[in-house]
Amino acid sequence: MLTKIFPFIGWFKGYTMAAFRADAIAGLTVALVLIPQSMAYAQLAGMPAYYGLYASFLPPLVAALFGSSRQLATGPVAVVSLMTAASLEPLATAGSEGYVAYAILLALMVGVFQFLLGVLKLGLVVNFLSHPVVNGFTNAAAIIIASSQLSKMFGVSVDKAEHHYETIIRVVQSAVHYTHWPTLGMGALAFGIMIILKRVNPKIPNVLVAVVVTTVLSWSLGFNHDRQAALETIEVPAVREAVADFNKTIIGIDQLAEGRTRLNGDMDEAKASGDVVGVLDVEHDLSVINIRISRLKHEAHTLRESLRSTLLAGVTGADGSMTFYEHGKVPAGMTGDGRIWRLKVGNSRLDPTDLKMMGGGAVVGTVPSGIPAISAPHLDLKVILHLLPFAAIISLLGFMEAISIAKAMAAKTGQRLDPNQELIGQGLANMLGACGKSYPASGSFSRSAVNLQAGAVTGMSSVFTSLMVVIALLFFTPLLYHLPQAVLAAVIMMAVIGLINASGFIHAWKAQWYDGAISILSFICTLAFAPHLDKGIMVGVSLSLLVFLYKSMRPRVANLSRTEDESLRDATAFGLRECDHIALVRFDGPLFFANASFLEDQITERLISSDKLRHIIIAANGINDMDASGEEALSLIVDKVRARGLDISLCGVNEAVMAVLDRTHLMEKIGRDHVYPTMETAICATHEHAHQGAEEEGCPLTSVCHLS
Repeated sequence: MLTKIFPFIGWFKGYTMAAFRADAIAGLTVALVLIPQSMAYAQLAGMPAYYGLYASFLPPLVAALFGSSRQLATGPVAVVSLMTAASLEPLATAGSEGYVAYAILLALMVGVFQFLLGVLKLGLVVNFLSHPVVNGFTNAAAIIIASSQLSKMFGVSVDKAEHHYETIIRVVQSAVHYTHWPTLGMGALAFGIMIILKRVNPKIPNVLVAVVVTTVLSWSLGFNHDRQAALETIEVPAVREAVADFNKTIIGIDQLAEGRTRLNGDMDEAKASGDVVGVLDVEHDLSVINIRISRLKHEAHTLRESLRSTLLAGVTGADGSMTFYEHGKVPAGMTGDGRIWRLKVGNSRLDPTDLKMMGGGAVVGTVPSGIPAISAPHLDLKVILHLLPFAAIISLLGFMEAISIAKAMAAKTGQRLDPNQELIGQGLANMLGACGKSYPASGSFSRSAVNLQAGAVTGMSSVFTSLMVVIALLFFTPLLYHLPQAVLAAVIMMAVIGLINASGFIHAWKAQWYDGAISILSFICTLAFAPHLDKGIMVGVSLSLLVFLYKSMRPRVANLSRTEDESLRDATAFGLRECDHIALVRFDGPLFFANASFLEDQITERLISSDKLRHIIIAANGINDMDASGEEALSLIVDKVRARGLDISLCGVNEAVMAVLDRTHLMEKIGRDHVYPTMETAICATHEHAHQGAEEEGCPLTSVCHLS
């Protein structure tokens, strides 16, 4: 009982010093991959990079202590990070204080979902996400994740559009005009290092090497070169005018947003008081404000793009001050500093006395030292209600990723897994992680594989991983300042390449064409609806449920006949001759309300189509359950068959169905002497009576009798 509550107690039965060393080495190896990878995934989630480290010290530790798998490496992962960004985007600006608070709250909600599913032993609910749906979603997510990093690779900034593909078009257009070549070079170098080392020696931590090399280069070459400047130092009238117009537009948006907030309060009051006219008036005012905000946002986007695309040249004065001119138009007699400067423009107003000028590539910047303070996430009911469906989807997706890799590793190690215990572990990891400023985490395919290959024996390896992250937070964060953002983008793009599995579509199609179609449609819808990824998943799940319902309502009903090897097969599928006087009908599936009338229709069709038919045998081997509707339909079938002067029998009835027949007294109507254990005994018992007075020459079923 104690090991059920505290699974980690089982680690220490027969635990040796050799196992301790193996776990320590594996934990260190995983940490070398996790530290740079987690920072990259945090930015994918829209969080400051160092929040990836916060998600890497409590979740791995807690998941290992309370989960079932001994080698599963928990922490930030690509798909969950992308889903986090998609769910929070409508609520706040990525990276803002409010955004971070919502991400932490989302982690708590995901954890609660997973914990409750585990405690209530509802791990099977994950089956609603079928393999074709997950395959289509994962392939689309990999493409979305990789393409979302292009702006960082090219060193360009663009506003996000309503759809992801529109954002990518903007990135490409911007890259054509003002790619920052040193940034692209850093990203390409990181790619080259990771690819070469992976081929030369997979055991070398290629991600860590790429991060170290590019960070050292960034520091030594002055890759990042930002400075503050006043608007008056920019000798470009168009820029000055655009900054003024941009600030005016942002102020207008803020004022309208405040008005919208007041109107939303008025709406709540009007609804509470039942003032229908008041509700309509407020709705009209809200629609007008939303239209005006939309127009101003479009103006702000146009001005922002204009400012970002303006390239400037800097000229240093005798006193060390710098004046900026349009690139290529430096006045005669002056010499530029050789850099291409750009104005950093976000979603907030620009301070004319303190503008941020970028003369180099983007880096991670300052990473706070130390472990974050442990505190409960701030609870906001409106935000919780908005995030509820996203939390449910992320909890299921995250668990699917975790349990699938855990099962794959358990098959190699021989460990027995408990999916519900793993849900509890993942849930606690996210719940307690949220108290440590973590965003949603899950089990990682790549890091779990590294953990297993490095020789991890127990979950102590994850304890060592968490310890290494804590040491990094305490002592090594200053070294991360000069890490180029393009390198983190390259790390993400390399990681998600492994998620692309085109053969999964072919495999699903070969299994069943509709599975392939569902997988392809899930893929297309996820890409089309991005960044609203939940819609792609819901389309796939809905299609899967529709197929399931259709198949449940119309299960396979086959007339059986004898083959050359004397086995009984589907006569239509195998082109077999059928008996004129005996119909051996097999029903594959539970007989319940959704398909009961279908069986009745199938039997009626056989009665009408054959005037020589004397006896119907229903092979109930495939009927594993029966409800009241199924029992009623079977009773009507018996009445209908016997009303036509024919007889009916059952065979292969299991205990559950037999119990229903007994409780409802349908067995008395059918007759116990008309229920047989096997198809062969049923045929042998009925063929003489069925052929009596009308001998059928060469009935294929009668030759089966010698088998009984």
